[in-house]
Amino acid sequence: MSDSPAQRLIAVFHGPVVCRREAGVRAGLTLVGAAADCPAETLILTFLAPAPEDLPGSLSAPSVVELDGQCYRIASPPREWLLWAPAVHVHRNVGATFYRAVPPRPVPPAKRIFWWLVLTLARRRTGQRLLRALRAKPRSPEREAGT
Repeated sequence: MSDSPAQRLIAVFHGPVVCRREAGVRAGLTLVGAAADCPAETLILTFLAPAPEDLPGSLSAPSVVELDGQCYRIASPPREWLLWAPAVHVHRNVGATFYRAVPPRPVPPAKRIFWWLVLTLARRRTGQRLLRALRAKPRSPEREAGT
């Protein structure tokens, strides 16, 4: 399909897409599914308009094109729907890609030892009593005055 200069491709989904209708709120239609260019990422489109009445609860690999200004075409062969909305919000969940590129910071050894000790004590009744006693320990007067 060749888009004219006035048309702009907003999103292409891969596989099944859920269509959520939301009544009584500003956002009326939300499409949620896998992005065609990266199936591991979730793509979410929210239209600030009510959903067309004949739009089913799920679509198969739809594409969304902005026709002009506030008119959008949702195409899921063999059907198409036109939607008039003042705006559409596009959100991509790129968390998995981000955390592959930026691994989490390793836990410092002191914190590992602290939590190992606390969890080991919490397994036994005597350890639980000790933890309760440490937690209930009164504060020193200097710390009380500071807070």
